[in-house]
Amino acid sequence: MNWEKHYVISYRDKARDNLLHLAGRLEPSNRISGAALQMQRELQWFKEVENIVRPSFKERENNEGKTPREVFTEEHKELVVKGEEWMKSTASSCTVVAALVVTVVFAAAFTLPGGNNSNGTPVYLHDLSFLIFTVSNALGLFASSTSVLMFLGILTSRYSEEDFLRALPMRMCIGLITLFLSMAFMLAAFSCSLHIVLVHRLKWVAAPIILLAGIPVTLFGFLQFPLLVEIVSSTFGPSIFRRQGKEIIY
Repeated sequence: MNWEKHYVISYRDKARDNLLHLAGRLEPSNRISGAALQMQRELQWFKEVENIVRPSFKERENNEGKTPREVFTEEHKELVVKGEEWMKSTASSCTVVAALVVTVVFAAAFTLPGGNNSNGTPVYLHDLSFLIFTVSNALGLFASSTSVLMFLGILTSRYSEEDFLRALPMRMCIGLITLFLSMAFMLAAFSCSLHIVLVHRLKWVAAPIILLAGIPVTLFGFLQFPLLVEIVSSTFGPSIFRRQGKEIIY
């Protein structure tokens, strides 16, 4: 190992903070949207440094008698609280929407378009639009139920520091994706139902209404896609140091 690396690894400031102590300090940043994602990045940075320093550095104390992990916890107390508030606020809003979708698609399963024959079978049972309606409605119910469970998992989380690293971002990713899919399936079922009812009467009315049904899904995707991309990139993207392998520096 060259002397530059040796100097960096062996460096201790006046407070006897080593490299891992310094990595545990909070770094103010305005480039990351949301306190939860900033907390995730802070954890990623700390763990990356932890992976390259000597194992003995992890428990070495500074002049205040604090280990690097204790410094990290103390420095990030406020950020953890802000991250919890951000996660709960986002999850609460999305839970309301997902629960509404569950209610709509569940009710639609028992209110078939066109009604039933005298023998109890759906009138448009063999119609392609009815098949698409049934499949879309079922998928919408499954997706919205999954979304509700993911957001409830966020709301009931214990919000420890480690939860911000992968558990909470993964739940948020799954929740947003399934919420988007549930809305898409719900509107697809609505469009098919409208087509079945109006195709033989007001065909010219059905077409523009079906096209307009795609606007809410497009708007939701446009508004939430940047956040989803940022969460996915931060959680599953390359490491901060972009290293091909892990090497402990001695």
